[in-house]
Amino acid sequence: MTKRSLVETSKYSRGPLRVAFQGERGAFGEEAVTCLLGAGVRAVPRPTFDALFSSVDEGVADCVVAPVENTLAGPVARVHELLGESHLRVEGEVVLRISQCLVACRGAKLSGVREVESHPVALAQCRRFFEEHPHLRAVESDDTAASARRVVERGDRGRAAIASERAARIYGGRILRAHVEDSRENYTRFLLLTPARAARVYA
Repeated sequence: MTKRSLVETSKYSRGPLRVAFQGERGAFGEEAVTCLLGAGVRAVPRPTFDALFSSVDEGVADCVVAPVENTLAGPVARVHELLGESHLRVEGEVVLRISQCLVACRGAKLSGVREVESHPVALAQCRRFFEEHPHLRAVESDDTAASARRVVERGDRGRAAIASERAARIYGGRILRAHVEDSRENYTRFLLLTPARAARVYA
């Protein structure tokens, strides 16, 4: 795999390159943005995959970073659908090692948790964990990082989230269990997508 750094995407853009990702601060998509393009760009959070793919047309981002497949959960179905409908084209990619954590509010214990929320792709990476803890009910949400933020803000000790260690740090969550993914060989491939009009310079 080759890492590419996009130095300039459009003659119309001003200031730092704006790169959209799906999720909130602490999402794996935000990490992919940094890995692909460095810390000098402006990462733009988007709540859903549909909102992510409309970012350029809406003028809120110059390009997009999107997850397309995971070694444990398989293809990201909605992203593949949107790729088929989009005018965006692939200009680079990065593969991230994904480590999922069970994140809860302060004072929570695994024995007291009853519900665990996260993005469906993240939940699919942790099937074995749910099989080993049948009292836990998986709840689908739009984003891993947002799930971590919500469980911390609510202070409900009966609810946890599956998210990154970084998301737990950002939102002040407690990690009840690290590496809840089915295998340490858990990787997600992200694509860098730019509009057809983009003028590109690589370094």
